[in-house]
Amino acid sequence: MATLINLSINVADLPKEKFVQGKKGTYYNFTVAVNDETRFGNNVSAYDSQTKEEREAKKTRSYIGNGKVVWTDGNIVVAEREEQDSAPAPAASVSSESDLPF
Repeated sequence: MATLINLSINVADLPKEKFVQGKKGTYYNFTVAVNDETRFGNNVSAYDSQTKEEREAKKTRSYIGNGKVVWTDGNIVVAEREEQDSAPAPAASVSSESDLPF
C-alpha cells in the first residue's frame, strides 16, 4: 500500500443525471487530484469526471469534495490495465486485497 487518503464528498451536491447504473449497483465517476500544496489543511481535491469532449472544450470542472493524504510511503505508481483472461483469477490475488477496511 503506497498511500491513504481521507476524502469527504457532499453527496447531496452530486448531479443525479451523472449517476451510472451498473450490474452491481449505482456508481458515480469522479476524479481525485493529489496536490503538491496544502490549502486549509487539505491537499486532495475531488472533481466530477469529464468526458474527452468536455476537457477539449475547456469546460470548468465541478468541484465535489476535498481531503488530505494521511499516510504515504512515497511510492505512487500509475495503474496499468490488466488483460482479462477467460479463466478466473487465482485465489491468492483475491486474498491479498482482503485487508481493506471496507
